[in-house]
Amino acid sequence: MIITIRRDSGESPAEQVHDQIRGLITTGRLLAGDRLPSVRQLASDLSIAPGTVAKAYRLLEEDGLATSRIGSGTRVSDTASPVPGGIADAAHALAAIARTEGLTLADTQRVLRAIW
Repeated sequence: MIITIRRDSGESPAEQVHDQIRGLITTGRLLAGDRLPSVRQLASDLSIAPGTVAKAYRLLEEDGLATSRIGSGTRVSDTASPVPGGIADAAHALAAIARTEGLTLADTQRVLRAIW
């Protein structure tokens, strides 16, 4: 799983982890039942505090995208499902253009909300 933390993003590391895993689930790169890395492993991989990853995982649980069980770790929820391929493709294209134009995620979200 490829997750990156950008110190200049304007979002906390927990928000970035949450958003990126949510994106992997939404685009079908992570499927229902897939196991997420342990809190300690992902924290070590990203050089962030374990509490930060735990917070991101709690947010995913609140979204209904993940479930955690003591002894079996955190998995993508059985009810999580990806968006249709065309939507995911359009989102990837929008993200690429937004990055090229220098927009932040927050700016891009504002654009989407304005035309929704």
